[in-house]
Amino acid sequence: MSGGSAARPERLLPPQTAPAIGPGSSRPRRLDRPLRRVLPRSLLGRSLLIVLIPLLVTQGISLELFYGSHLDVVSRRLSDAVAGEIIQTIELLERYKRKGDRDWILGEAQAQFQLAMHLRPRAVLERERGTNVLGPMDEDFAKALSQTGRPFTADWTSDPHTVRIHIQLPDAVLDIDAPRKRLDVGPIWLFVVWVAGSAALLFVVAALFMRNQVKAIRRLARAAELFGNGRDPGPIRPEGAQEVRKAAGAFNRMQERILRFVAQRTSMLAGVSHDLRTPLTRLRLTLAMMPQAGRVEAEALSADIAGMVEDVEEMDRMIEGYLAFARGEGAEQARPVSLPALLDAVAGAARRAGAEILAVNVTPMPDIILREGAIRRVLANLVENARRHGGRIALSAMSDTRWVVIAVDDDGPGIPEHRREQMFRAFESGEGGGTGLGLAIARDIIHAHGGDIWLEHSPLGGLRARIRLPF
Repeated sequence: MSGGSAARPERLLPPQTAPAIGPGSSRPRRLDRPLRRVLPRSLLGRSLLIVLIPLLVTQGISLELFYGSHLDVVSRRLSDAVAGEIIQTIELLERYKRKGDRDWILGEAQAQFQLAMHLRPRAVLERERGTNVLGPMDEDFAKALSQTGRPFTADWTSDPHTVRIHIQLPDAVLDIDAPRKRLDVGPIWLFVVWVAGSAALLFVVAALFMRNQVKAIRRLARAAELFGNGRDPGPIRPEGAQEVRKAAGAFNRMQERILRFVAQRTSMLAGVSHDLRTPLTRLRLTLAMMPQAGRVEAEALSADIAGMVEDVEEMDRMIEGYLAFARGEGAEQARPVSLPALLDAVAGAARRAGAEILAVNVTPMPDIILREGAIRRVLANLVENARRHGGRIALSAMSDTRWVVIAVDDDGPGIPEHRREQMFRAFESGEGGGTGLGLAIARDIIHAHGGDIWLEHSPLGGLRARIRLPF
């Protein structure tokens, strides 16, 4: 590659002009755009979201029904029962204050209520920091014990099997060890783990299933994209759900019909090309073998013959252009091609034809999948247009992760902006003559590769033809 003058980095995408929206615009305001930014864009993500949201809602409702109603009711009843037994014991202790009576009362509480109690005479209750546990049990029990009207503390964390309660009496502190199973309805974390675990399990199963379904759709989309870009992926194997299998079968039948049509059209056009060129060849031979008369007549006749030969050659070029436009480049198979090498080859051929190539500036890039003959034809056509209408020519190419952009610049008169799009119409030859099919054929070939081509002002002062192709 030859070096060239430094140029400013340019955008890989063509400039897009946003439509102005003024007071008179009838375009409605899209209120759902913020929601679209949050929602996943892929079919797999949206399908999983459809599964996940109802799953979370139903599990949340189940948790609320258990935790908010059933668990609360059971917890209040257990707390009221234990608190009632404690209150009854306290009232008996305050009514019968002899030591023998109090020992009997405490013994009966142990035997009948399973509450281990003992008194600490003349003790003062030490205020401890409150302890909380998961669930409503501690709050319900504290509310129930508040009916005693006396200071108390309840320790839920010191012993995993016992709730230790301390109540201040007028002349002592009553220590109570209540079995935790009489106040706790069961491990709440087990229910929470079950809810979360079942939701996660169902989500994983749904994700695996949906991933297999989406994989078949992605394979179908990939095959359609390759076929649209001129690469024959061959028939795809129907997989996935019934609807996806039907779509894959329809795609295979469509691909077969299109390939058969292209083969028939190519065969027919080859015959048409032969039939059209046969009389032209005979005419060229006849002109070459015409007898020569006298010297003066021969000079005049040779000038006429040369003019007729030029007309025949022009007709041959026109027929070739028409056939190329009708035939397209569908018969060639796409393959990995080194774009820098291709640009160097096109520039070398143009130099041999008399074109002045200033520079070929190409950034390093991997090989690109394309139909080499078709792209070579497009580049040669653009370089020939630049040579015919301008003088100096520059070729360049740059790439990013998705696209490669090729530019052909000249220093000619250029084309007015309002006429640039018209030049891609068939038989639009502009000021320079010709069949007017070159840019139309170029656009068809570039579109068949999944790319685009457009014209713009060149830094050299003339016209720039820019091509964008996908990797």
